[in-house]
Amino acid sequence: MATKKTITEQPEPAAETTGTMAPAPPGDFAVRAGEEPWTPEEVAEARAELVAEAERLRTEISAAEEALTGLMRDSGDGAGDDQVDTGSKNVTREHEMALATNNREMLYQTERALRRIEAGTYGLCENCGNPIGKARMQVFPRATLCVDCKQKQERRL
Repeated sequence: MATKKTITEQPEPAAETTGTMAPAPPGDFAVRAGEEPWTPEEVAEARAELVAEAERLRTEISAAEEALTGLMRDSGDGAGDDQVDTGSKNVTREHEMALATNNREMLYQTERALRRIEAGTYGLCENCGNPIGKARMQVFPRATLCVDCKQKQERRL
């Protein structure tokens, strides 16, 4: 049975990222033994992917907030609604709220990854300080933990 993660405190909104940040020079990002250093093209590709993801998430958050505003406005007093209508509206509203919350968290993680590129700490495990691995970062560019630390974290949950 999966447990539901509840976010009780929203992270502070990150400053909006734009295309003006200069990434750290290639080769400055950590790689695991046997991996080739980051090339300028790979750094640019990772950064472009994160910037595009941030823009997509901002658009989705804005749409979800508009939908929520409409749902809240339409909820009114519920006059004439039967229990099924009321329940359906509540489920729809809760679903939209969950989507918006998830997208805000993803945006936070994406902007955090962009800041790590800018700071030159992209690819370092935040727990042990070892390289996460270039291949892992290319597949999951928001990764902040190496595979070992991520597995340990998941076992504790």
